[in-house]
Amino acid sequence: MTVRTRTSDEAAHGAAPWWQDAVIYQVYVRSFADADGDGIGDLAGVRAKLPYLADLGVDALWFNPWYASPLADGGYDVADYRRIDPAFGTLEDAEQLIAEAHALGLRIIVDVVPNHVSDRHAWFEEARASQPGSAARERFWFRPGRGADGELPPNDWTSEFGGPAWTRLPDGEWYLHLFAAEQPDLNWNNPEVAEEHEAVLRFWFDRGVDGVRIDSATMPAKDPALPAFGPHHTKATPPQPHPFVDRDEVHEIYRHWRKVADSYPEPKALIGEVWLADPERLAAYLRADEMHCAFNFDYLNCPWDAERLRGVIDGTLAAHAPVGAPATWVLSNHDVTRHVTRYGRADSAMGRSPAQHGAPTDLALGTRRARAALLLNLALPGSCYLYQGEELGLWEVTDLPDAARQDPFFFRSAGADLGRDGCRVPLPWSGVAPPFGFSPTESTAAPWLPQPQAWASLAAEVQQDAAGSMLTLYRTALRTRRAEPALHTPDFAWTQATGPEVLDFRRGDSFRCLVNLSDADVPVPQAHALVLASGPLGADGALVPPDTTVWLHG
Repeated sequence: MTVRTRTSDEAAHGAAPWWQDAVIYQVYVRSFADADGDGIGDLAGVRAKLPYLADLGVDALWFNPWYASPLADGGYDVADYRRIDPAFGTLEDAEQLIAEAHALGLRIIVDVVPNHVSDRHAWFEEARASQPGSAARERFWFRPGRGADGELPPNDWTSEFGGPAWTRLPDGEWYLHLFAAEQPDLNWNNPEVAEEHEAVLRFWFDRGVDGVRIDSATMPAKDPALPAFGPHHTKATPPQPHPFVDRDEVHEIYRHWRKVADSYPEPKALIGEVWLADPERLAAYLRADEMHCAFNFDYLNCPWDAERLRGVIDGTLAAHAPVGAPATWVLSNHDVTRHVTRYGRADSAMGRSPAQHGAPTDLALGTRRARAALLLNLALPGSCYLYQGEELGLWEVTDLPDAARQDPFFFRSAGADLGRDGCRVPLPWSGVAPPFGFSPTESTAAPWLPQPQAWASLAAEVQQDAAGSMLTLYRTALRTRRAEPALHTPDFAWTQATGPEVLDFRRGDSFRCLVNLSDADVPVPQAHALVLASGPLGADGALVPPDTTVWLHG
């Protein structure tokens, strides 16, 4: 096993907390690597691939929920935070993985889902078996229905997955679920809910976890009156307080979590999934006594357009500066269409949209832009998140058979929304046919989602030693970034010498990044030495073609 140690350059900027400029790799366990041959990824599979991740050059691994779950929503319906789902392994497997990752210089981040639990969670099973008005039901949002016989939901709120946000039990009461019916919302006005979550944080921090990613972080606090919301249901903050998104009370939750995180000799990181249109409201989650950083969804959803990207970059840095928090840069995750596919479409801004599923995609164009976008991301100040498989250049699998799909978006929309399964297809590691090394050779179980035959050319083993492969680019870029002092400072300044369709900026005194988003070649700036390019350059290295990024010194 290769153990990564800090370089002299890293030591020079090592006083900053690790999360401020880390590259964090997202592991969707179910689709990463299957060690036991059942067609489902597991922790033993991840452990076997830890050297690959260390060699890739990332600093930390973020795991989607690995807890016991019926998997009604990919594990975000947690039944027990203190047990690993049997499909993935055991608590001992998780502890060994944490220890082995640390030995390789990799930190570990796990998901926590404060808005809801599974309907199989012990608390909800107790609530379902209890009488209306019981203490067990006070941990959730149970209410009588409207109408002559209570046959109508208590209010007009709708689920994020479509349809009503309420389900009725046989005794006549309804319970709130802003996501699937299998995910009842917790009542954070009940002190037991806060106490339990702080205990869960300590459970995992005590086992060596270095941070938590907070799912749907704006949603746990609800207006206790549960008022009707009307037709303006949106994640953007309306003029009046939203009844369940970004309420002021939610910040008290994370102030308590921060105290827990800071109580450890090496403080733990809190990373929020914060979907908000207002940069100032987002920045409020990043105050000194709350979260350390939050995902940058404006950037993820931004089209491949120089003016729009420049605006998002400026807006991100401006919003984060007053609270002293690092920006984050991300192109894909488990909830959105993979960016190779997005960048190959006419409308490259859509993270995930039902209307986009049938849109034509130019994969060659998308791949070229994805390569350029990687170098842009890694050159920006702050931390960067990678989604498993993007280092292989994987695209969205849009032609999955309906019988294979498992995402609640697909079922609750009666198939109108194909959902997120297309970005969750198991990774190709080796070989010329599925399962491409995802499962052991002797396995007879098919992967839980079918892999396209065309991924044979993208398998990690095929790309391992190929000079121009996506995997080689990622490894080279990550190694270069780690060794470049200017990329570990907050210094950032646009260079005005190039045209409006070119992003051109400096980091420090000597590092320069130029991204050509125009439809014509642009010259490499004179008196600059090439450090790395996302693709071939023209005129013996003197021209940067369209959809290409270069890193320069000079």
